[in-house]
Formats: sequence, C-alpha cells, structure tokens
Amino acid sequence: MATKYLILLTIGFGILYLAFKDQNSEKIWAEIKQANLYWVFISATCVFIANILRALRWRMLYQSINYNVGFWSTFHALIIGYLANLALPRFGEIARCSVLLRTNKIPLSSSIGTVVTERLLDVAVLLLMGVLILLFQYNLVFDFLYQTIYLSLLDRLQTINFYVLVAICFAMIIGGFFIISFLKSKINKKFLRIFIGLKQGINSVTKVKSKTLFTFYTVGIWIFYFLSMYTCFFSIPSTQSLGFSAAFTALVFSSFAMVAPVQGGIGIFHWMVAKALVLYSIPFNEGLTYATIIHSAQVLITLLLGTISLITVLTKKSEGNVNISK
Repeated sequence: MATKYLILLTIGFGILYLAFKDQNSEKIWAEIKQANLYWVFISATCVFIANILRALRWRMLYQSINYNVGFWSTFHALIIGYLANLALPRFGEIARCSVLLRTNKIPLSSSIGTVVTERLLDVAVLLLMGVLILLFQYNLVFDFLYQTIYLSLLDRLQTINFYVLVAICFAMIIGGFFIISFLKSKINKKFLRIFIGLKQGINSVTKVKSKTLFTFYTVGIWIFYFLSMYTCFFSIPSTQSLGFSAAFTALVFSSFAMVAPVQGGIGIFHWMVAKALVLYSIPFNEGLTYATIIHSAQVLITLLLGTISLITVLTKKSEGNVNISK
C-alpha cells in the first residue's frame, strides 16, 4: 500500500518536473515573489467560503438520513479529509468519515453513502461544465485536444519500437487479467457494504428537506471555485487581462486534474492549468507561475485549517450518537 502511494507521489513530482524542465525557473520564481498577495488572499478566501458551503451541503445529507450533525463537525471532518488527501490520494474521503465516527458515532456505512453522493454530484457538475466549454469554446478545446493530446501521443507512438509497443500491450493485458482476478476475490466481501453505503447516499439526496437550499449550496460551491480562479488572475501582470471565459476553462481543466489519484494534484494541476491558459495566449511559463501561486495558496489554507481542525477534533469529546430517526 505504501509503495502504491509512493509511486503516485513520484508520478506527480515527475509531471511537475516535466512541466518546469524547459522553463526559466528563475523568472518564474521572481514573478511568484512579486505576486500581489491581496488577490492571492481573496482567491484563498473564495476557496474557504466554498468549503463552508460544502460542509453545509454535506450536513443536509446527514439530516436527510436522520443524523443531526453540527456544522462544525462536518466542517472539521471535511478539512481533515482535504489534509489527508495531501498525504494519500483519495484517502480523504475515508478520513472525514472516520472523523465523524469518532466525534458523532455515525457509522462508516452511512457516512460513505453521503460522500459517494457528494462526489457523484461534483462529477455531474464537472461534466456539465465540460459540455458548456465544448458548446461555447469548441475551437479552443478542440485545438487543445488535437495539438496537445492527439498529436503528442501519435508522435510518442511513432518513436516507440514496434516490438516494445507489442510488449507494452501484452504487459497491459496480463496486468488487467491480474487486476480483474484480484477484484473478483475481493468483491464478495465488500460488495454488500458498498451497496448499502451507495443506497444510503442516494436516499440522502432524495430526502433532503429543502432541495432549493441544497441546489443553492451546490451552485455556490462552484461559483466560489470559479471566483477563486478569476480573482487570482489579478495577482500577476501576465494574467490580469484574462476574463471570465479563461477562468471558467482553467476551473474545468484544474478540476479534471484534481480527479487524478495524485497527492494534492501535484504536477498535473500545474500542467493542466498552464495548458488551459495557453489557449488564451498566455505563455506556458507564465501559466505555470499562475498555477503555482493558486495551488500553493490552496495547499497553505488546507494545511492551516486542517491542522486547526485536527487539533480541535483530537481534543474534543465525542458528542455520541445523534440519530434523530425516532
């Protein structure tokens, strides 16, 4: 298990290295040091507000399955989950459920159901935003997919020896066979627990008392993520002229990057955001500067709030079971 996470972290730093490899690191660092911290703070504040709305939305899911959890309980659990993701990718979802098991005695199966629902909602919103980009900025996105992804991949394949390519394909088939065999051996033990959790999650979103308020929180979360990207444009001269469309594209690209199983999106976040800004005539190195600033601000706020939340949870007495079904 530790080896897997070490490999993922290595991949993340590898992508980060490749992104910065041919760039003027001294120039990038100089621009970062001259960044307007006021706008960086505003950007980080927008992320903080988005986290508040996410905690409020998550609390509504618990209330719909008869657990009257306090706001601060869900907020601390959420932030600790983000903190855990900086160390181990995708571990944050389990971590925040474990926090509420400790503080409020809520069963993991119930918590996992709400988290699954939350993630499905986020994926749905992200896919919707992706569709909007394709509809309204088709030429830009198509150019990125064709030039950056398709042609780059085709070029890489042409440089690979035919026998090496056959060996890679064969190894992937063998690897896939072992993965399927492993999953089959585990599925009987975990299927029931996953099914129960998923069922509870789906029930939680269909039973929320105020769907209007729930929708308001959902939209608000993504609006403040968007504002975080937009306001950070003003932190450095090279991105100050960018508008809402660039911020929207950068948000979608960065969100897809954060889906990757890499600690804190290290490397892939920087590369994707820089590539998104290239579509708006921002040089790749200046896009990296922007990506480094906003990513660093998000990591710092996670470390700060996560540490505070962790101390609060560890020193707080359990509230006991808060099921209000009766």
